[in-house]
Amino acid sequence: MKSPRRLMAGIIVGVVVIAVVGWALSTRLRSPADEAARRAAPRPSLVTAAVERRELVSTVVTSGTLEYGSPLPINLAGAVAGPVGDAAGGVSGLQRATRAPRKGRIKEGAVLMEVNGRPVFALRGSVPMHRTIGPGSKGDDVGQLQRALRRLGFGGPLTGVFDRATIAAVTRMYTKRGYEAQQPTLTDRQTYDTLRKAVQTARETLATEQQTLDQGRDVLPLKVRLDNAEADMTSAKRALKKAEEQRLTPEEATELAAADAAVRAAEEKLAAAKQELEAARTQPAPGPTTTPGPTAPPGPTATPTAGTSVVAVSQPPADTSVLRMRVENAGADLAAAHEARDRVLDKARQAREKRLEELRKAVRTAKEALVTARQSLRRARQLSPVRLKVAGARRDVAAAEAMLAEYARTYGTSVPPGEVVFLPKLPARVHKVSVKAGQRIENEVATVTSSSFMVTGSVEAAESELLRAGMEASIELDTGRTYRATLTAVGDQAKVPGAEELVDGAVPILLTPIEGKQLKAGTAVTARITVGATKEPVLVVPVAAVITSADGKARVRVEYAPDRTKDVEVRTGLTADGNVQVTGELKEGDRVVISGG
Repeated sequence: MKSPRRLMAGIIVGVVVIAVVGWALSTRLRSPADEAARRAAPRPSLVTAAVERRELVSTVVTSGTLEYGSPLPINLAGAVAGPVGDAAGGVSGLQRATRAPRKGRIKEGAVLMEVNGRPVFALRGSVPMHRTIGPGSKGDDVGQLQRALRRLGFGGPLTGVFDRATIAAVTRMYTKRGYEAQQPTLTDRQTYDTLRKAVQTARETLATEQQTLDQGRDVLPLKVRLDNAEADMTSAKRALKKAEEQRLTPEEATELAAADAAVRAAEEKLAAAKQELEAARTQPAPGPTTTPGPTAPPGPTATPTAGTSVVAVSQPPADTSVLRMRVENAGADLAAAHEARDRVLDKARQAREKRLEELRKAVRTAKEALVTARQSLRRARQLSPVRLKVAGARRDVAAAEAMLAEYARTYGTSVPPGEVVFLPKLPARVHKVSVKAGQRIENEVATVTSSSFMVTGSVEAAESELLRAGMEASIELDTGRTYRATLTAVGDQAKVPGAEELVDGAVPILLTPIEGKQLKAGTAVTARITVGATKEPVLVVPVAAVITSADGKARVRVEYAPDRTKDVEVRTGLTADGNVQVTGELKEGDRVVISGG
């Protein structure tokens, strides 16, 4: 039989075990309502962001490719000369590259390539080479060539005319590069010699025929008479012209000066007489005088009394008859002076007309003598077979000299159209070579670019409306290094010849790096164009925090206590990278709600 203590201990242990098992079962067994409540989502809390103060920059980002700028295809404007003296450019005018262009940098005055052994120079200019520039050529292309020669140190004028000095400068340029300037071809030299001999032959024939004519009759006295008549005619015309230009002779000029002096003296005398007369007429008369008498006592009114008398004393007017007579005499003297002057002028006019008539008569007489002398000489040289031969020989000489002069204007050293390529900017880079040595020259020979880099890319049409040429930008390489750049062009002006076609809706853009060290053509870059920026740090919040109310005003919800908010009206500004500039009753560090609640 167990003791009571052991029994009690067993009972307590059993109760404890039963309690523990019951508690364990109670933690595992729940009602459906309890299970649903346990599994329900907790009440959502507010998602907030801090109000920050910082600078805000809005950018348009695009990808692009780094290339050299301003690609320009090069075509030769015409044939180059072949070997010196062969302007046909080789056999049957065939043009073949004997040295192809080389990729890389090219400076002004350098030889771009060789065609048929002749150089093709690269010079700076905007007027394309379009013709052979030869002696006597004029125009903008000649002036452009002269400016290039001066920049290269070969001297020469700036006349716009391809003259001897310019030819000398061109010759120096060719010589420095190891070539000879293009000289007249063998055919040109033969033609020039033929024309020169034709002039010489025509002159010899004229001299022979003239000698035959002069020996046939003595016309020397008639020639002398004709020469004298021509001299008399010239002298008579000169005398007439001088007389027409001379209005007065020295004697007449002296008389006229004396008459003018008399007129001025009479005018002065008349003015003085008038002044004296006017002074006499305007002299003031004396006023009335009062005779003394008994004085009236003072009172309110004072009236003359019997003892007071007022006597008006007047002075007779001054006698101005002498002065009037003096004025009349002065006027008569002035009229007489004018009449004397008119007589002098009339006399001079009549004398001049008489002189002119005599000189005109002398001119007519000289003209008649000249016509008579010429007619006499013509009669002495009446038409004859020898006279006709002389006339024909003169015409032949004139024609031969005109042909020689016309040909000589373009004869000499020249610059063929294919031996110069004018490029808008130099130095430049040969980016692409389109012809190899030994190939015929048919189309373009190379493509040149500027020596500076550019970035070509595209943006969406909506973004392009934010862009303007001149905006600041940056380009970033794959290495993470960035370079400052400038937006150069947007739209059609940014199209690059030969570039790939863009997708519909894309707008081309062109950027120019401000510095190009360690940049390589063909590198893919990321371009960022700044379209807006704050000048100083401003308050910014996430765009999602701004709510537009029904009244059209922008507001944010500010959390001022856990899960407790209030609306604050704000004004928005620049937006960039998901943030927006705001002003209002906010301060840095405030928490604004972006979701929840």
